Amino acid sequence: MQLFRRIVTGVVVAGIAAVGAAQSTYQPPQHTEAPPFYAEVTPEQSAHLADLGLTSERDRTAGWLLAEHRRIDRALGGLQPQRKGVVDAYVLAVALDSDPVFGREAREAGRVLSARYDAAGRTIVMAGSDGSGDSMLPRGSPDNIALALARIAEVMDRREDVLVLYTTSHGAPMGIVYNDGDQGFGMISPRRLWTMLGALGIQRRMLLISACYAGVFVPLLASEDSVVITAAAADRTSFGCQADSDWTFFGDALINHALRKPQPIAAAGEEAVGLITTWEQRGKLEPSQPQVSIGAGTAGWLAALDKRGPTVASAPVGRPAVSLLDGQ
Repeated sequence: MQLFRRIVTGVVVAGIAAVGAAQSTYQPPQHTEAPPFYAEVTPEQSAHLADLGLTSERDRTAGWLLAEHRRIDRALGGLQPQRKGVVDAYVLAVALDSDPVFGREAREAGRVLSARYDAAGRTIVMAGSDGSGDSMLPRGSPDNIALALARIAEVMDRREDVLVLYTTSHGAPMGIVYNDGDQGFGMISPRRLWTMLGALGIQRRMLLISACYAGVFVPLLASEDSVVITAAAADRTSFGCQADSDWTFFGDALINHALRKPQPIAAAGEEAVGLITTWEQRGKLEPSQPQVSIGAGTAGWLAALDKRGPTVASAPVGRPAVSLLDGQ
């Protein structure tokens, strides 16, 4: 399928640029091969495979599999139970792609969201390398995400507590893409995520999705008791995913700026959309049209979370995403 060939080609170019600039001792996993099945089927077949949750892992050694098992076991085992009478947030921050920009973004998103929503001990980060060395975190694979969601559902009070899910990766018209070097491939479609959350009974949720075409998640995932904010409309790309960046445009605007401030999520979403629009206009880019959906039933639990959050803003970190435009 041409879409995935373009994604892989673009990632390879970005990876080569990062390696050439660094010429350092460590090189993160590179994307050099096309997905083993999505590239050879029709868009309709790809959508069906994404709904089924099809993934592929190849060339994994037994030692690597054991180490990964231990990484996910530590992450899930360290999750603290909910506090009776307290609206607890459970934060899951995930980089589904092994390019370091996503790994850096997921790590900082986990820190910001954990601080904002009083989620120390109730935060899991899944990500590949941050560019400095091999990751000690579990991968952001579809299977690991499913395990984390099941564990969160197990320890939270689903009538009281909230899931805060942040994902960052490449995207496609049928969902968000999982791509771990040349070893791991897959997709999570809106229907797949909707089905998982429904089966687990997680109704109170904040879903923040950084990817091209992420607006495809809004129709199914938006609800009275949900917040859904996406980096782009269903038919638009988003920007800033070069491997040597610190942030995507969406991550920088929403996480690194808006959510560091003690302001409601509606105001944070509006600020993020404004920043992204300004940056896109500066770069003469086609508008990504981020989507913001806040259900009417979220007011109570949002207020409870914000009441315990930071009262002063923290400073943005990393190289600003808009700096990518300086070389144009």
